[in-house]
Amino acid sequence: MSDIIVPAMGESITEGTISKWLVKEGDSVGQGDVLLELETDKVNLEISAEEAGVVQKILRQEGDTVVIGEAVGLIGSGSAEATGAGEAAATQAPEAPSAATSPASVESGGKAVEKPAPPIPSNSDGNGQTASPSARKLARERGINLEQVQGKDPLGRVFQEDVKTHNSAEASRTASVPSPPAAGKPVTPSPAHTEYSKPVERQRMSRRRATIAKRLVEAQQTAAMLTTFNEVDMTAILDVRKRRKDKFKEKHDVGLGFMSFFTKAVVGALKRFPMVNAEINGDDIVLKKYYDIGIAVSAKEGLVVPVVRDADRLGFAEIEKSIADLASKARSNSLSLADLQGGTFTITNGGIFGSLLSTPILNTPQVGILGMHKIQLRPIAIDEERMENRPMMYIALSYDHRIIDGSEAVRFLVTVKELLEDPESLLLEG
Repeated sequence: MSDIIVPAMGESITEGTISKWLVKEGDSVGQGDVLLELETDKVNLEISAEEAGVVQKILRQEGDTVVIGEAVGLIGSGSAEATGAGEAAATQAPEAPSAATSPASVESGGKAVEKPAPPIPSNSDGNGQTASPSARKLARERGINLEQVQGKDPLGRVFQEDVKTHNSAEASRTASVPSPPAAGKPVTPSPAHTEYSKPVERQRMSRRRATIAKRLVEAQQTAAMLTTFNEVDMTAILDVRKRRKDKFKEKHDVGLGFMSFFTKAVVGALKRFPMVNAEINGDDIVLKKYYDIGIAVSAKEGLVVPVVRDADRLGFAEIEKSIADLASKARSNSLSLADLQGGTFTITNGGIFGSLLSTPILNTPQVGILGMHKIQLRPIAIDEERMENRPMMYIALSYDHRIIDGSEAVRFLVTVKELLEDPESLLLEG
């Protein structure tokens, strides 16, 4: 017999929630077979069998919160049915001998003397009503007087089904006959018995959604968060993509999107303003000399932020491939903890959903996050005499005002804008 143990899942994860059992008691499993899915704050994990055998017992159910090292089930070499047979036999009460097999008479002095058969246990509830143990237990649980239960048995015995039937019939009678209102008290109609009721659905918040909610609230409560805005003329980037996207796709087998341009622009701005790439640790400021850029991705279970490592050392194609791979893993729920840990700065793109303007919330302990938005044609004054419709995008930088001054944040965002409006300059930011 061996335990199914919740494995260690990383330094920051101490517990999880059983989201789904993939086996049931009595199932035979092989070594390495997936037994259950465990939902944690960051990723979902599959727990596999360490040895072959039969699932003897499931100790924790779906929805239960479990901790690292806890046993959630048992696997044995025998069958579940055989294991339970001994327990059932030990708890089963011996049956009384029947009248057909019990001696009804004995020989006494050569004459047959009638001897009364031993009485059959009545299973009475004390009021003269004969009922099965399961019926008496159910009656006690539901507060039913067995004398009021009409049994279907010819001998007048009451069984569990009779108690269930009686309870349903009694509930129907009670519902059909309204009780008179108490004297002197006005009658107030119950919301459940109004002319119509409004439907609702109650859903339990997933562990990841609860963690996201907690961290977002903590970010707003602990950081001195402020947001500054600017806008980018996307004409040059759209022109580059239009001219280069086919050859880029043919050569690198990945599309040329906007995220590689924004990642490169952010890295260039972070190099000029290193405080935006820092974090606060107690009374210290930790300045990071590397550029691991988090890319916010919307997944089924909620927003996740996988990290593109050493973005300053990657080319456009490598950035696009990394982002595509991380987004695919996020949507298939196969991200690892290594994909999510760390990160020095985050980019989030609400524009893919149609957002024109927003104020992103910090991904703590980071002190800066850039928000991208929808590209919208707007009339722009080219000079004093000319107006043109240009593809414009609002960008927003939320930052921690505790260590980043307003002027520094504004200049950081202006740098991002200038780099994006001159895409060729991004080649120099590697």
